[in-house]
Amino acid sequence: MPPFAPLGLDHVVLWVRDLEAARRWYTSVLGCTPGFDYPDIAMTHLWFGSILIGLWDASDPRADYARPQVSGGTNVDHLGLATGPFDLTALRAHLAAHGVAIEKELVQGGARGVGQSVYFRDPWGNRFELKGPGRHAAPG
Repeated sequence: MPPFAPLGLDHVVLWVRDLEAARRWYTSVLGCTPGFDYPDIAMTHLWFGSILIGLWDASDPRADYARPQVSGGTNVDHLGLATGPFDLTALRAHLAAHGVAIEKELVQGGARGVGQSVYFRDPWGNRFELKGPGRHAAPG
């Protein structure tokens, strides 16, 4: 066993281009609120509930030291973001109003049980799953 107690997700960091445009998108589409700014490294953090989403500007040379050395793909498929209950019709309208195309909708399992999932991407290609609360208990 490790010498620590797992508590949950603290933050994630995503590569974007145009930090100000990204900040506006994450605020208006996902409802994020201001967190911490790191102008020396071209990064900002925004709150999504109790976790931080870090946005790192891939177009800014101040971030070059952290640029991943991965070729031929990414190492993350998507981020599953836990939400409270939502009206699926209203969510579809909200995303459409922001020009966000839904890639997939389904009911599936997650950490809080089986519930509604909606998948889409930000303008920089990062994929998200908005995961509503569980309607049924998680197996196990």
